[in-house]
Amino acid sequence: MTKKTSSKAAPKTAPKTAEIPYRLQHQYKICVSGAAAGETVEADKDLAYEVGRQIALQGAVLLTGATTGLPFYAAKGNYECGGIAIGLSPASTIKEHVNAYKLPVAYHDVIIYTGFNYSGRNLLLTRSADAVITIGGRMGSLNEFTIAFEDQKILGILLGSGGIADEIPHLLHTAKKELSSKIIYSTEPKILVQKVIAAIHEEYSKAGYFDLKEIKRPGSRG
Repeated sequence: MTKKTSSKAAPKTAPKTAEIPYRLQHQYKICVSGAAAGETVEADKDLAYEVGRQIALQGAVLLTGATTGLPFYAAKGNYECGGIAIGLSPASTIKEHVNAYKLPVAYHDVIIYTGFNYSGRNLLLTRSADAVITIGGRMGSLNEFTIAFEDQKILGILLGSGGIADEIPHLLHTAKKELSSKIIYSTEPKILVQKVIAAIHEEYSKAGYFDLKEIKRPGSRG
């Protein structure tokens, strides 16, 4: 009598989970600083839109103060190109953001409600960025510029946009402050964003930030 062979297939051994490499991505964060209201908003809204658009097209992340005016137009340009935009609000909650501060929520992927009012929000905003681009602007933009300047951030100035942006060379000369390698001037949004990204990359490369080519993602198994 022939012994029957079981038709049941032997259980397969689960394949070993491959190591998941985590590659350091150069997702630079660029803050756009500019007037939330005033005459430079109408004059510069197309420039701000193009700066936001170029930040998206050139692969960086946009940071704004989650406000109206020029940062809002930058967020719109970024959004319509499929970019990533993060807003830092002076408010504690979305309710306060909309009802008390009268600020928008459109065109941002994430809004962080800092609860630190405008002055505290400005500090967190510039500290979170790898670079700050100033377009037009009034006192709030000047505050963001001076914080970023003291922190030795890469600074992009869109000349010809009026407001604080066009006064910065004079202010630096008056204050006898010169950091020419950290401050980039241009009248063209595309060129300004290109130069800012190149400056960030050069600075971080020199600092050795890109020495970590691959590390294990937390929780991965080899």
